Parts: sequence; structure tokens; C-alpha cells
Amino acid sequence: MSIKKLAGQTIWYGIPSIATRFLGYILNFSLIYLYKAVDTADITQIYAIFPFLNILFTYGLETSYFKFAQQEDKSKVYNTLSISILLSTIFLTIALLALKEPIIKMTAMEMHPEFVTYMAIIVFLDTLNALPFAKLRQEERPRKYALIKFLGILINVLFVIWYLGVCPNIARNNPDSFLLFGYRENIGIAYYLIGGIVGSGVTLLMLLPQLLCIQFQFDKEIWKQVMVYTFPLIIVGLGGMINDMLSRLVFQQVSPLPALEAKHELGVFAANYRLAVLMTIFIQMFRLAAEPFFFNHSKNKNAPETYANIMFYFVLASCCMFLGISLFLDVFKVIMTLKYKEYGEGIEIVPILTMGGVFLGIYYNLSIWYKLTNKNWYGAAITLGGALITIILNVLWIPKYSYVGSAWATFICYLFMMITSYYFGQKHYPIPYQVSKILKYIILSTLIAILSQFIGSYIPSLWVKIIINLFLFFTFILTVLIIDKDKFSTLPVIGKYIK
Repeated sequence: MSIKKLAGQTIWYGIPSIATRFLGYILNFSLIYLYKAVDTADITQIYAIFPFLNILFTYGLETSYFKFAQQEDKSKVYNTLSISILLSTIFLTIALLALKEPIIKMTAMEMHPEFVTYMAIIVFLDTLNALPFAKLRQEERPRKYALIKFLGILINVLFVIWYLGVCPNIARNNPDSFLLFGYRENIGIAYYLIGGIVGSGVTLLMLLPQLLCIQFQFDKEIWKQVMVYTFPLIIVGLGGMINDMLSRLVFQQVSPLPALEAKHELGVFAANYRLAVLMTIFIQMFRLAAEPFFFNHSKNKNAPETYANIMFYFVLASCCMFLGISLFLDVFKVIMTLKYKEYGEGIEIVPILTMGGVFLGIYYNLSIWYKLTNKNWYGAAITLGGALITIILNVLWIPKYSYVGSAWATFICYLFMMITSYYFGQKHYPIPYQVSKILKYIILSTLIAILSQFIGSYIPSLWVKIIINLFLFFTFILTVLIIDKDKFSTLPVIGKYIK
């Protein structure tokens, strides 16, 4: 499997990822037009809890499936893990519903207790979908994966747009219309979660061929080996979610502001955090294709050189993403503040979070060393170190600097994880990364972003800023192409245009 094939599969896996985030952006931006920041805080907390539950419910079985499908009978591994995840999902869902009241009190969500029930149903369905999706990835069937993902997302989004955007207008003009089937005005923003239930349920139906092929075949030895392998990955996953989501979960608890003001700040924080999620989209689509690629390619004698080349191109693409977001913050701000100006208050945190996302993406590339060498405890230790930094800095800085302090906590955490993983990785699985070039491009993109902010502070015209920033963006790309002309000239498609 070549880098060219990896790039192709990244695109296919990226289609549903981009669609998810793009359509999610439509929903999120619709929320900032429909509701004030304070009214979106509870939804923000629910979606901050989701990733933790996904880690607990799936407990690393997707990565484990890629690993053990290379060594054992694939069908036996799939059957064993499917039975395991089905039984554990039923148990964990019951436990989650039993803890509903404590969760409501902990998150100050007394106004919307039904959110926890909806959350449990979504996690239940998504967990049942996880292993069939992993099977499609392991079999290198990205088109089917993309189609099912996209249709599930589309149904989710259309449902939410219909009940939150269309039905209220119909109800005002024609309250007896048959088009209002299932619509209740008092449900309100909860339709956002109900749409998730519908989308996940339809996705489960589309994955029936992968589910119906499961046989009652449970191999205890395989299961024990998988549990030993996957336990550190659970810690890695939970630590990663602490790093990514903790700030939104604890914000109201550690903020010294009155309750309503804290909810307002959290709503603003979440709205601006979503802009930095554009970097996460790219990382996600890359990981979906890269993880099985790394395992499938690991026995090739040129694997380290291949991994190094992948890292180089990944960093360049990430720097372009960083500039694409950071140079055009004024455009995003205009879009975000069309109705409620308050959402533009936190725009300055976006470049900090986006560069932190670059570090996280590099860390994910580096992390292949401990997965290939069965040293997952190193990954767990690094992630826990990052989580400790996240917890301490958020608790110390949110009371003083609000969400700006939280953004810097995320930046420092991912920087630490990247450096630490590189250090230990070179000791246990040396890969000839082009460190000096990678650092130069990261520094160059950062300096360009700073220069843009400096120039922009003296220019009132949005259109002039856009023109200047387009010039800066293409200057970066041209500089990269000139410096590494020999490298790019060997690439498919674009190589023939670089001489």
C-alpha cells in the first residue's frame, strides 16, 4: 500500500468527516442565530461528555481489531470482539441511566434532565456501530464507509433543521398542519440530540450486513490478549478526552463568575472552539486512513522512511490549515456575529487552539511507535502527563483568564505530548523525521499569522485584509514549493507541474 493509496483513502475517509463537520457547522451556526450563548451551554456540556463515554464504551476495540486481525483469524477476532462490545454496551448503558441524577447535578443541567437520557441512547447506538465501521476500514472499503457515514449524518442534520428551523415557522402560520407530525414547541433545543438518535439509528440499519455476519464464536484467549493490549489505549483515550474536552466540562465549576455569566462565557468559548475544530477534521480524516495503513505497512523494510515522509506532508498540510483559519478570522467573526455580537468576543483564542491542534496531529503521527512495539503504556503515561497539565492549568487559569487561559492550557498540553512522544519514540522505534524542516515550516506559518494580526490592526477594511492575507497564504505555499521542489516533483498529479 503506497503513500498515493493512503492519500486516496484519506480523501474517501475524509468525505464523511468533512461532511460531518460541515453539516455540524451548519447546525452550530444555526444555533448561534436561534439561541443566545447562555442557552447553548447545556448542549455544549453534553457534547463534551460524549467523547469520554465513547472511549469507555468502545474501550479501544477498534485499534485492537486492526492489530489482531493481522495476526489471528479475522472472523474469529471480529466475532469475539463483537460479542464483548454488545454485552458491555448493554451493561454500561444501564449504569449510565442509573447515574442520571448525579450527572444532572454535577453539570448543573436541572433545566434539561432529558438530555442525559438522549445522550445514553446515542452512545448505545454509536457503540454498536463502531466495530462494523472498523471492519470496513480494515477491509479497505472507504467508499462504503463514506456512504454510510454521510447518509447517517445527512439524516441527522435534515431532522434537526426541520424541527428547529422549519417547524416553528409552520406552527406560527398553520398550527394544525400535518407537517408538524412529532413537533412539540416545548422540546426546543433538545431536537438537536433527538436528531442524533435518528441518525445513529439509521446508520445501525445500514450496517446490518456487517452485524448479521457475526457468529456466536467467543475465543477467551483472543479476548484476554485484546484486553491486555487495549487497556493502556483506554487510558490514552480518556487522557486525550481530558485534554480536549475538560475545559468545557469544568468551566462553570471553576469560573468565579455568577452562574448565568459563566454559562454565557461557556457558550462563547464553545462557539469559538468550533472554528479550531477545522484542524481536528483534517486530523480525523487522516487518522481514519493512516491507522490501518501503518499496521498493514509495518512489516515493510522501508516502513520508517515511509512514516517520515508521511509526517512531512502531514505537517505541511497542517500548517496550511492553520494559516487558512488564522489569516481569515475576521471573515469567521462576521459570520458568527450576524445576529448575536457576543459570539465574537473570544475570537482571539482560535489561533492558539489551532496551533495546538497541529501539535496534536503530529503527536498522533508519532504515536505509531508504541502501537507497533506493543509499548502502549508509554502512550498512556504521555497522555496522562498531558491530562495532568490540562487539569492543573485549567483550574489555575480559568478563574484568572477565563477561556483564554484554557486555550493556552490546551496549547501547552499538546506541545508537551508531542515533544515527549518524539523523545521516547526515537529511543524505541527510530524514524528519520525531517525535524529541522518541520520546525522551520511551523515557525514560518506562526510568524505569518502574527504578521497578519499586526498588519490587520492598522487596516479597517475587511476586503483589504482578505487580499493581504491571501497574498500571505500563497507566499507560504510558494516558499514551500521552492524550498522542497525536488520532493514535490516526485508526487503524483502535482509533480508534473513542478520542475
